[in-house]
Amino acid sequence: MVNKNNVLMKLLWSFFKTGVIGFGGGPSVIPLLKYEVVDRYKWLSDEKFSQTFSLANVLPGPIATKMAAYIGYQVKGILGLIIAVIAHILPSSLAIIILITMVNGFSSSPIVQGMISAVVPVVAVMLAIMTYEFMKKTWKGLGWVGAVITFSIALILMEIVEIHSAIIIIAFILVGMTRYKWIKLFNKNKGDI
Repeated sequence: MVNKNNVLMKLLWSFFKTGVIGFGGGPSVIPLLKYEVVDRYKWLSDEKFSQTFSLANVLPGPIATKMAAYIGYQVKGILGLIIAVIAHILPSSLAIIILITMVNGFSSSPIVQGMISAVVPVVAVMLAIMTYEFMKKTWKGLGWVGAVITFSIALILMEIVEIHSAIIIIAFILVGMTRYKWIKLFNKNKGDI
């Protein structure tokens, strides 16, 4: 009984530390997780940790949280999973709650309003640069006619038909993945005529 609680406390403390120290998202947390899980407590072998990391990379969502869930489950089943995930996300959740409370408290301040006003143009420029780079890649891959057609279709689907942008992105990804098959099929049928 004491040993079980001891392992659960180690699990809680390990993932709480990675939640606090792991600033910058999943990739920055991986070395910390590896130290705690493989080197310190030897809950997983190096190979098993690498496999877990690979699987977490493939699945959607935050890498470190998925790894916390899997490792917690491997160490102590469902209870370990719950403890590891809560311990890992609790520090950032509390930090967000505190920061949002502070922002709401200071949101009417002229200093904060000035800071927000200064950030808006920077974000607009960053989005414009990203859009330009996407258009340049589209132009290079599809030519200017294909780029204009793709842009027009996306704009019509979002603004007139009102389809959610995520659905449009997924549809374009699927079209892009099958594009060469469609071209090959079209050229084959064109040759048959």
